[in-house]
Amino acid sequence: MALLSGDGWLFLLRWFHFLAGITWIGLLYYFNFVQTPFFASKFVADNAAVRSGIIRGGLLDTALWWFRWGAMFTFITGWLYILHVMFARYGFVEFFATSYGWKIFIGGMLGTTMWANVWFVIWPGQQVVMASAAQVAGGGQAIPDAAARGARAGIASRTNTVLSIPMLFFMGAASHLAMANPVGAGDQWGALILLAIVIAAAEINALVGPATPDKAHGGKKMLATLNGTFWAGFILTAIIYFVLVAMF
Repeated sequence: MALLSGDGWLFLLRWFHFLAGITWIGLLYYFNFVQTPFFASKFVADNAAVRSGIIRGGLLDTALWWFRWGAMFTFITGWLYILHVMFARYGFVEFFATSYGWKIFIGGMLGTTMWANVWFVIWPGQQVVMASAAQVAGGGQAIPDAAARGARAGIASRTNTVLSIPMLFFMGAASHLAMANPVGAGDQWGALILLAIVIAAAEINALVGPATPDKAHGGKKMLATLNGTFWAGFILTAIIYFVLVAMF
């Protein structure tokens, strides 16, 4: 039976990776393209009861459950697939001597950064926001840092939206877009340094400094709008791709 073979196992792993990834990224886009603009609308901003009802009524909690566990299963199945290909199909050294290996590795590392943002920034921040809303609804005081934690989670979520664009590009490009193989150790180190710079810049912008966008913080200002977020993602994709083409 084909599904019980080694190739069948690999197919099932990719299938579950796709299912989990669609769930995760779909909810990421829902939060950024639908829910956040709706919360910022005059209807919700001027109606505390509506806002509290959305937060406490189960919608946000349910969406966040699927969001974080979609991220977790995408992360687990993705790395199981990459490690299988790395060691069972190529070998560690040979894997990084191919453009396929680098493209899927870059996609995997961007996805890992996004997963870390979900579990260690976005979800903890949203827990504080929901707990604060529950306290206020019960007649208590808001948690003092709830607004700041929510804003930080929002910046991390927009950062994930930016990173999702090159992540999906390089995942798809691994098997479907030709690129020359790196010819030496210098090329491989250059690709690794490029990836480290991209991830560090994205995370510094997401985690350090004011969480509220303003004119003094260009990176956060760009992420304050959907158009800016889209442009940042596509520009970042182009930079990584063309630098790798020049290297390889």
